[in-house]
Amino acid sequence: MIRLSSNPGRSNTDRQILALALPALGALIAEPLFLLVDSAIVGRLGTTELAGLGIAGGILTTAVYIFVFLAYGTTSSVARLMGAGDRTRAIAIGMDAAWLAAGIGVCVALLGYAVAPYAVDLVGAAGAEPGVREAAITYLRWALPGVPAMLIVLALVGVLRGLQNTRVTLWIAVSGALLNAVLNLLLVHGVGWGIAGSAIGTTISQCGMAIAATGYVVGDARRAGVSLKPHLAGVRLAGRTGVPLLIRTMAMRLLLLLTTAVAAGFGAPSLAAHQVALNVWNLLALGLDALAIAGQALTGTALGRGDVAGVREATQRMVRWGIGAGVVFAGVLLLCAGVLGPLFSDDPEVRRALTGALIVAALTQPVAGYVFVLDGVLIGAGDGRFLAYAAVLQTALYAPAAIAIGLWGPDGKAGLVWLWVAFAGGWMVVRAVVLRRRERGDQWLVTGAYR
Repeated sequence: MIRLSSNPGRSNTDRQILALALPALGALIAEPLFLLVDSAIVGRLGTTELAGLGIAGGILTTAVYIFVFLAYGTTSSVARLMGAGDRTRAIAIGMDAAWLAAGIGVCVALLGYAVAPYAVDLVGAAGAEPGVREAAITYLRWALPGVPAMLIVLALVGVLRGLQNTRVTLWIAVSGALLNAVLNLLLVHGVGWGIAGSAIGTTISQCGMAIAATGYVVGDARRAGVSLKPHLAGVRLAGRTGVPLLIRTMAMRLLLLLTTAVAAGFGAPSLAAHQVALNVWNLLALGLDALAIAGQALTGTALGRGDVAGVREATQRMVRWGIGAGVVFAGVLLLCAGVLGPLFSDDPEVRRALTGALIVAALTQPVAGYVFVLDGVLIGAGDGRFLAYAAVLQTALYAPAAIAIGLWGPDGKAGLVWLWVAFAGGWMVVRAVVLRRRERGDQWLVTGAYR
């Protein structure tokens, strides 16, 4: 385990951050490649299928990642206990979180299958071109059986991050992404199952990742003498710790769904372009989030042993890394914005709309780097209640702007660009202001094994 000294040199702090962030970066970049690979392969079937994937992918991502507290809350709890020197209790809490994830996943999959047509219509497929709705429902229903596996992976990844073992999470994520790419090519175009084949390939890949992660953490649990059976008190603790983060994530996912719904109103080409741009944005966001994951693990561990000074110093270093990474990502995306379109679609309207959205996304990356780092630090500190309030406020401020763009804004490409100005620009700036104010105070710096 990497220990954060209360008075490390700058270079030592950087090494500690990078030792966690670089493997996490690889793992996080591998995750959105699932939908990016699906987009590239399904895009060759036609604009209708790609637009359907955009709707279904948004719903599926929301259904899974509103429960991202299974990773974030577990990372914070496990890291604090590790900092306090209680490895056995840390692993036990992680196992209980995995049991909670499995139960939630089964419920979500069953409910999602029943309400899939209504969810697709709610997001905007009801008014889309013929065939988009059917494609979205098909993908969603074939992908839902993988939801329990996806949530188990979230919980166990949280355990591994709290133990500061991000190398294993990298191996699991990369292996899953490679398997997904092979299966999608085989099932979509080889076997000829179309968009259903893409969903089936992703489901199989997610199940494989869950098996790998479970095997590794179970081995750790047995070596530590931890029972594999669920403990009701531990499951309740994992649920209670996650409630504020659940509220935060639901508010943010509602915002993303609203953005997709507004994009759908501009027509299938704009919706298809938005789907690809959002996946690219998620790819960059998760890349920046690697530093946030380092922040979660280092902050939780340091506060667990009472090292407030070390947390302050590491936070300042991570903020600099976040802004710097954002500048690099901005430059790369600006260079690539005009050439990404042909990779995903043959439709010239889709390509033009995508280029505009990607330019906006590129220009906002430095702010995103700042936001993601501070978000991770506060999650690692267990400051979930504040983050929940902040997310609800930010969504409430963004929603009227997005709705106004959809009702009165220009159609097609121009409408999508203005939507992305509000989303990637306005929303992220508001988040930066709120998080900076919180970080400069002391209320989040609570020490000890539990917050």
